[in-house]
Amino acid sequence: MNGSRQPKITIRDLAVHYGAHEVLRGASLDIADGEFVCLLGPSGCGKTTLLNVVAGFVFPSAGQIVVGDRPVQGPGVDRGMVFQEYALFPWFTVEQNVQYGPKLRGAGGTELTAISDRYLKLVGLDQHKRHYPNQLSGGQRQRVAIARALASQPQILLMDEPFGALDAMTRESLQEELLRIWEVERRTCVFVTHSIAEAVFLADTIVIMQSHPGRIHAVIRNTVARPRGRTSDAYFAMYRKVDEDLRQTERQPGAAT
Repeated sequence: MNGSRQPKITIRDLAVHYGAHEVLRGASLDIADGEFVCLLGPSGCGKTTLLNVVAGFVFPSAGQIVVGDRPVQGPGVDRGMVFQEYALFPWFTVEQNVQYGPKLRGAGGTELTAISDRYLKLVGLDQHKRHYPNQLSGGQRQRVAIARALASQPQILLMDEPFGALDAMTRESLQEELLRIWEVERRTCVFVTHSIAEAVFLADTIVIMQSHPGRIHAVIRNTVARPRGRTSDAYFAMYRKVDEDLRQTERQPGAAT
């Protein structure tokens, strides 16, 4: 949403229908290169659908989405996905999970080892590379999932409530870890969440979505300076602003479908 940069993702008048059901209507949004954007809203407002359209997993019924200068026509290596469920291969070690994408692209030998070592170190799991997913905690498994997505060198990281199943303390710890990684890698990040606190802590831009049908209600530039303290006056002021905008979506009747 920063006017000084060219959009990395351009979404125009996007609509998605599943049969007669209108899931998403008229969504338009620009996301800048290197920007961290949170999609925030209640269940059923189209957040995950919009993310899946960007990923190329869902095809729009109308409108257009462009990544860089190319229309999205399906999944691509330029976009990496991290799901709420860890989606790791249980028969692979941590190292093998992280190496999976690069190996498919033809990396091998010392290059493959260097890639997995780099990203496992980045997420703080370089001492666990010989472990299997069932030997790790939930937070550690999600770190592996992030490392695996980054190892494929995507330009865009798409995250669908990746910390939603974790306890509050682990969730906050991984939010901080994700920001540290983002500050190193500076990849464009689109992050789906139900949590106002999470959105205010993470995002450069918060996109509030509304249900019935799913659509964009408001786009809020987060003015809280980084690094962000969760108890600062600026943080709470932004929290209140986002909360008020989100509550407005509950007071406005949905358009007829």
